[in-house]
Amino acid sequence: MVALTRFGVIMRVGQNPAKQMNTITKPHRVTVAVLNYIPYQKGYFSESFLVLQRCLGSILENTQMPFDLMVFDNGSCAEVKHFLLELQATGKIQYLVLSEKNVGKGGAWEFIFNAAPGEIIAYSDNDALFYKNWLKESVRVLEAFPNVGMVTARALRTNPELSTNTVKWANSEKDAVLERGDFINFADFYDFSVTLGYSDEKLREEYESKTDQRITYHDVRAFIGANHFQFIGWKKVLRECLPFDMQKPLGQARELDEKLNAMGYLRLMVNGYLVQNMSNRIPADDSSKSQFVVKKKFRFRDICVVRKILLWIHDWIFNLYYEK
Repeated sequence: MVALTRFGVIMRVGQNPAKQMNTITKPHRVTVAVLNYIPYQKGYFSESFLVLQRCLGSILENTQMPFDLMVFDNGSCAEVKHFLLELQATGKIQYLVLSEKNVGKGGAWEFIFNAAPGEIIAYSDNDALFYKNWLKESVRVLEAFPNVGMVTARALRTNPELSTNTVKWANSEKDAVLERGDFINFADFYDFSVTLGYSDEKLREEYESKTDQRITYHDVRAFIGANHFQFIGWKKVLRECLPFDMQKPLGQARELDEKLNAMGYLRLMVNGYLVQNMSNRIPADDSSKSQFVVKKKFRFRDICVVRKILLWIHDWIFNLYYEK
């Protein structure tokens, strides 16, 4: 703390308490980073606040290994920001970034890939629902395979053009066994893909036009492909993809996929279904027990008139002692 003397010289008042600290808390190896954007709670976003709560709740309840939680808020409404601040105040969020405006997915990724303290970044959109051991199984694949770019916690049918170098590696690696076939049944494919807003006819056509590819390497099995709505990766690898082209607000998602494939990194998915996409609605048949909601406590100081009066008194006292 500093103060002005009568001659205008700045002098320190007391000693910084931080100097008495003997230990500093080290970040965990994994940073789980969630990107959030809820500008208002009407129309398309009418249930998004509940979806966010379910997403964060499932992470806190179903992550069975140490991690730090980071949330990057991309210019959401005041109520959502207040909710996130309360989670940080109660120790549930370790790193909270409140962007004043929407910087796009690429802008948020650039911040997260640079700032996340963990050597492994587990990224998620704000509409993912996580199941038990999602992170443990994802890290298992990440560590078992060489030169991995990203791992998604669910087997999906993805665009094969974005994983050509993964297939190339599997064909050339003597210890890898590559299989092709219909390993994902239509019901499981439909369960995820219907949340993307496509018609049943379109989904059937999409399913029948593709096949699955999976690799077994040193007794660990993974599917070829990945999805940018949720993935984990080495921080040092993800940073190689920077910077992103910011001309298109949503173009950076495919750009990440293309860059990782072009650089020869593997794009993989776990052998199972450990994450679900909720989109902008809570699933009608959701069997999750997570009811994670921070209930607002009534506090006298939060009443609008009281708040204004208290802040005015605070400013008056500060000016009385420290203004010239």
